[in-house]
Amino acid sequence: MDPHAIVLSPRVSEKGMAHVEDRNQYTFAVARGANKIEIARAVAALFKVKVVRVRTMNMRGKSRRIGWIRGKKPAWKKAVVKLAEGERIDLF
Repeated sequence: MDPHAIVLSPRVSEKGMAHVEDRNQYTFAVARGANKIEIARAVAALFKVKVVRVRTMNMRGKSRRIGWIRGKKPAWKKAVVKLAEGERIDLF
């Protein structure tokens, strides 16, 4: 698969930025069918860094309601990528 099709977007949050500073871990929204090996190769190719570990989580879509109409946001997959010591991504 194309690396751009695997890594969809970075997830920036207060907790995620604390992990960047303390643990050198970055969070991404990734394709639901991608596995850890594909994610590690895609991040390494896109950002020219060395990936040490990848953790993945399937995030459940949340229910939303606007007036009488009920709906559901789509489910997505999150990947937490740990980089080698001294490596960083300047995207954040």
